[in-house]
Amino acid sequence: MKYQGVIFDLDGVICSTDEYHFLAWKALADRLGIPFDRERNSLLRGVSRMDSLSIILEKSDRAYTDAEKTALAEEKNTLYRSLLGNMSPADLSDDVRSTLQALRAQGLRLAIGSSSKNTPFILERIGLSDFFDAVADGNGITHSKPHPEVFLKAADLIGLTPQHCLVVEDAHAGVQAAVAGGFDCAAIGDAKDDPRAAWHLQAFSDLLGL
Repeated sequence: MKYQGVIFDLDGVICSTDEYHFLAWKALADRLGIPFDRERNSLLRGVSRMDSLSIILEKSDRAYTDAEKTALAEEKNTLYRSLLGNMSPADLSDDVRSTLQALRAQGLRLAIGSSSKNTPFILERIGLSDFFDAVADGNGITHSKPHPEVFLKAADLIGLTPQHCLVVEDAHAGVQAAVAGGFDCAAIGDAKDDPRAAWHLQAFSDLLGL
């Protein structure tokens, strides 16, 4: 690989928590009487919790105060974390596990760059708490994607400049964040055809051919 380090988004790249996010947001929206479906949910990919809530509340017939929004976001997160309790190392696919091990064997520095504040909990659930050289997540950043802050912080934590790192993303907002930070991006999943990405992956293991 031409890079010295790889920075991975978490949700949708290392593991999939999309269904848990959807179920938690859906439960909140139903309680508030706000229409919310899977199509609407697609707008939340790669977006921070508060920005996601704002998108959902656009369909509400009333306005909410900042205090109410904070409480609603916390309610959603409590629901989400209870669902995450169902996760285990079995949620890490063989393709991802073997590819990560192969990249580590090549001597690459590996990091997580995720806007999620639940990143440490998710990594613990899937058995990767101590695997990565660094973790930059929503607990230590001011700006969520598409701002590049989380990727720039991850690169700094592993001691590399953006031009020596590859970012792996499955959300268009994540691709935008990577490019804005001066990183090459390998896009997978929903974002795999994003023209801003330098690489377009059909499978996670395609990283080994770069």
